[in-house]
Amino acid sequence: MAVINITDRAAEHIRGILARNDKAVGIKLGTSTHGCSGLGYTVDYVEEQSDDFELVEDKGVKVFVDRKSLLFLLGTEMDWEDSMFSTGFKFTNPNEKGRCGCGESFHV
Repeated sequence: MAVINITDRAAEHIRGILARNDKAVGIKLGTSTHGCSGLGYTVDYVEEQSDDFELVEDKGVKVFVDRKSLLFLLGTEMDWEDSMFSTGFKFTNPNEKGRCGCGESFHV
């Protein structure tokens, strides 16, 4: 099983945001305590590689997965959504057991 799967749309968007930051070598994906269900996804720039992250290279992009969040994210699909009602990364996570009513947080 792959750590995470990156869709073509997500990879295209990642390339675009990395082009705007000369210092970034990739993006970081993790989780943090958030919302009423307990966990939320975090996405940020990575400016230097570290052993704190599991590197996923796919479709020409580098996504560094926070090792502390690895068990929560294993097998997650990272997609990009740009619709009338939502714009941003969309995560389909097989580990989720439920989400809060507004969809901002999840629990495993």
